[in-house]
Amino acid sequence: MIRIETETGWTLIEHREHARLAGRMAARWGNDEFAPPEPRADILTAVNRHDDAWAERDAVPFLTRQGRPSAFSRELVGTYSAFEEIDLADYLAVRGRATDAVAAESPYAAIIVSMHTFDLLTSQADLRGMSDSDKVLHRKFLDGQLMRQVELIDTLGGGQDVNEDLAPSQVLRAFEFLQACDSLSLAVCVRFPSEIALRHRHARRDETFAELICTPLGADTYRVDPYPFDADELNLYVPGRNLPGKKFASETALRAAYAAAPVERIPVKIVR
Repeated sequence: MIRIETETGWTLIEHREHARLAGRMAARWGNDEFAPPEPRADILTAVNRHDDAWAERDAVPFLTRQGRPSAFSRELVGTYSAFEEIDLADYLAVRGRATDAVAAESPYAAIIVSMHTFDLLTSQADLRGMSDSDKVLHRKFLDGQLMRQVELIDTLGGGQDVNEDLAPSQVLRAFEFLQACDSLSLAVCVRFPSEIALRHRHARRDETFAELICTPLGADTYRVDPYPFDADELNLYVPGRNLPGKKFASETALRAAYAAAPVERIPVKIVR
């Protein structure tokens, strides 16, 4: 779950819906300056479905010890030290399922999703304060993800010459593309209050690289510069639910409020 604090309570957005928003952004990437991603279909699958494994958990939201909905929030942007306020073992289980959720449809997409998971738990994670037992669990999980990536690459190789899409530079570019769309969607979904760089530098058609900056303009409108999309203005949306109340007495109360809240389309505008 992703949460935004409002004047009267919380806006809650499911992880899967955040990923779908990232996918809508990914589908519009490409203009005279920036090329669209390749292999397009597999990469769009990865972006659209990289958080499918959260669906079951998000359907029955949990509480923090402070009585707030347990969720990703703007305070966690750039660091996963709190692992989204859930038990580490549960968090790793969800992240592990994320790879397998897309493997049958697209092994290539699953490789990219696994790389994304690995990055979240290494370069983006603050592991200070983690217990020794959790460190062992964390290391075992990462080793398992690396083995899974090798298995998926072998599946695609099929004993023949490796497709050029599996060249390390191409796979890295695909992974970085997912990361960019994911970080832009997260900034939008938490209403990040200041400018923020999208993950990684990205190749222009002239083979130079650019850092893309997202700047909030208010009213759920954001500028991205330099601008990678196919129209000067993108009018998108993300489904969410508005819950009244800052704290909940129990998870039963939270879940009842969540079930009663209608799903609303939150408009999102991206401009040049």
